[in-house]
Amino acid sequence: MADDIAWDLYRTFLGVLTEGSLSGAARALGITQPTAGRHIAALEKSLGVALFTRAQTGLLPTEAALALRGHAEDMRSTAAALRRAAGSHGEGVRGTVRISASEIVGVEVLPAILAGLREAHLELKIELVVTNRVQDLLRQEADIGVRMTRPRQEALVARRIGDIPVGLHAHPDYLARHGTPKTLDDLSRHTLVGFDQETAFIRAARKQLALVRAGCGIGMCQVPLARREPRLVRLLPRQFTFRLETWVTMHEDLRGSPRCRAAFDALAQGLRRYIAGG
Repeated sequence: MADDIAWDLYRTFLGVLTEGSLSGAARALGITQPTAGRHIAALEKSLGVALFTRAQTGLLPTEAALALRGHAEDMRSTAAALRRAAGSHGEGVRGTVRISASEIVGVEVLPAILAGLREAHLELKIELVVTNRVQDLLRQEADIGVRMTRPRQEALVARRIGDIPVGLHAHPDYLARHGTPKTLDDLSRHTLVGFDQETAFIRAARKQLALVRAGCGIGMCQVPLARREPRLVRLLPRQFTFRLETWVTMHEDLRGSPRCRAAFDALAQGLRRYIAGG
């Protein structure tokens, strides 16, 4: 087995895994299909294993390919982290910082915070990963993460921001049509916007919020976010509420990075203002 396999071969390998074909990988990576084919053939020869089998639907990964996927993804994350770190050298806050957050926080809360960060540091580039999949900071898939649970890994630096209250809300149009519930028992006579299967709250919260905004029924919403919506009414605040513990976290190796330090502090300050309703 060769021990000097070029990164480009693994990059193409991940492209084929994601796209399911040589042509799809070539389009995604900006290379030609014959080049993609040569990369896969060279990687298979170097590793001494078959990585894909042909099928009517495209290329199917072998067991060997699936076993290698995680390692190749680690290499991709490390390469991206190296580029971000290399681009940050020089005086002041500069370079690229990659931030991950769930959809609700990423779409509804962070844009205003990041706009202020960008105005304060014009040479800083910001990558926002809006995903419901928890990005692994230990694998450097992101530099900084906004989390709704306390990070347990010792290699991470974490700052507790506070608790975001969540309550029941509805649009006035819905309440005008169906009345306002006075007790939890009254909810049985109302349309409740929720989930059709067990799942984490943040995974489907964005769809739920859209339905509540449209007047489809009563559903859960972050209280600070609802305060920004003049036409969302909070219901039964004493009978129903829960809190989302909120943390900002990054790998301890990035503690001395000016770009990460500036972004980390801006996120912490901005999220505190959000929780306070500012």
